[in-house]
Amino acid sequence: MPGKVVLGAQWGDEGKGKITDLMADRMDFVVRYAGGNNAGHTVVCGDDEFKLHLMPSGILYPHITTVIGNGVVVNPKVLLEEMDNLHARGINCGKLRISCNAHLVMPYHMAFDRLGEVSLGSAKLGTTHRGIGPAYADKADRMGLRVQDLLDDKIFRTKLETALERKNAILVKAFDQEPFDADEIMAEYMGYAERLAPHIEDTSLLIYEALEEGKKVLFEGAQGTFLDIDHGTYPFVTSSSPTVGGVFTGTGVGPRHIDKIIGVAKAYTTRVGYGPFPTEQDNEVGETLGKMGVEFGTTTGRKRRCGWLDIVLLRYAVRVNSMTAIALTKLDVLSAFDRLKVCVGYSYQGKVYHDFPPHQTIFHKCEPEYLELPGWGSDITGITERADLPEEARRYVEFVEQAAGVPAEIISVGPKRTQTIWTPEGFEPRIEEGPYLYREDFEPPANNG
Repeated sequence: MPGKVVLGAQWGDEGKGKITDLMADRMDFVVRYAGGNNAGHTVVCGDDEFKLHLMPSGILYPHITTVIGNGVVVNPKVLLEEMDNLHARGINCGKLRISCNAHLVMPYHMAFDRLGEVSLGSAKLGTTHRGIGPAYADKADRMGLRVQDLLDDKIFRTKLETALERKNAILVKAFDQEPFDADEIMAEYMGYAERLAPHIEDTSLLIYEALEEGKKVLFEGAQGTFLDIDHGTYPFVTSSSPTVGGVFTGTGVGPRHIDKIIGVAKAYTTRVGYGPFPTEQDNEVGETLGKMGVEFGTTTGRKRRCGWLDIVLLRYAVRVNSMTAIALTKLDVLSAFDRLKVCVGYSYQGKVYHDFPPHQTIFHKCEPEYLELPGWGSDITGITERADLPEEARRYVEFVEQAAGVPAEIISVGPKRTQTIWTPEGFEPRIEEGPYLYREDFEPPANNG
């Protein structure tokens, strides 16, 4: 049974937690493949709300084996706190498995994350100060500590002392900070090791065998396409690969085991932190989107920047991830507007770009080209069938499908599990020309995915 992937098509915060949670009911495994506790998913189950950071969303289902893959960086303190909080709410974490090859977030990573941002001043990137970037940097520099090192105190100490020799020298000489003590870190992390040991194994083999046996496996992305270290809006990105390539490097599974890739996109666009954002609405529109969409980061609580849907970004995300479908979330938020705008191109120095521009200057300085569509101005949070949506809402979804080049198989009209419209697989979007859907001078280019 081929695996399924759910990943972010924007700058994260698209509602992946809900979509993964919905799909997880049919799965045997849910696997997290990238990021750390700088990410967060919110899942609403009836009147209960769960905010997950390291834990895969499938943890809420007792029949599912949840896996933290090798592409994730793990802060063991945060993970154990999350496990304890879930246990206190009646959720059993006994089937959690952690890759022995995943790297650890260490105390000095968090220190360097914070100090690095301070030193950048006005040029800071807006990191979460969780130590994620420095942990990935040590991984690339081949001086990281891995989860399997927790199982051998001698190896752990040797690697820790080697790392601290360099880290403490920089902390003391460059930042005038107190050095870290190896004994204190050893005592802390060996305590974590005792509790985590039953969950540690070769998860690459575990997932491979499950797929070969016909088990259903869902790969869960964190953050979004435009935070990808290679394909995002660099340098305002994360330090890992939230795109589909991260599935393979972050779990040890090959591409022949994947047959569906669902990109999650809001019906508008949001972004947390710094960096360019062509459709941002720093005005009443943005305030309304933020208020109606409750746009605050799950992990940091930071207010999200809000703007109209950007089709240029969505088309790019479809292409680089080979998406087979999208899940369109928070469509209900747009009920607050009589008229809607969708960005269909970027204008820069007399040229209009319908694809993501090849140079950062263009993206930073471009002006969005908008197409205006009618709103529906009515509550849709109780609708569970696509045909029952107001005509204008159906037209909006159809336009997004046609422009992106893939169907919207899932449409979310509220945070609860029940507030979801499912479209059968293989659905072909119905596109009809109308006086408000297309302008004479605009024709969405063919999807280049």
